[in-house]
Amino acid sequence: MIDQLNVEALEALPDDAPVTMLNLMRFRDRSLDGNGSGWDAYLRYSALTIKLIKGVGGTITWTGNAEAVALGVPEQNRWDYVALVRYPSRKAFIAMMTSPEYAQSNVERENGCAAHTIIAVRETYKRRES
Repeated sequence: MIDQLNVEALEALPDDAPVTMLNLMRFRDRSLDGNGSGWDAYLRYSALTIKLIKGVGGTITWTGNAEAVALGVPEQNRWDYVALVRYPSRKAFIAMMTSPEYAQSNVERENGCAAHTIIAVRETYKRRES
């Protein structure tokens, strides 16, 4: 199993709607395997993982560079990159994260990320188009 994957907490939540996973990443200067930068390793991870995300019905809805902490303590919130990934259910996310295929791609994530936090978020507001 992937270190720090909190399956118990996810399974305790309602699973009656899609879930978006907020990914916060800080990259290493150098990949742990010496093959380029942390960003390079993360790109290798992304290329492998996008197939798995799509395979469980998920989609990447947004990505971007983290530029500055606008509110909060900068030293406690140093992130390089943010991604929002939507899954049809928490069960789909858990299935992907616990699959042997993900375990293989996770090596590149660990090589590239000095820190990676994923927060499950549930939509509570949706702007209606007029």
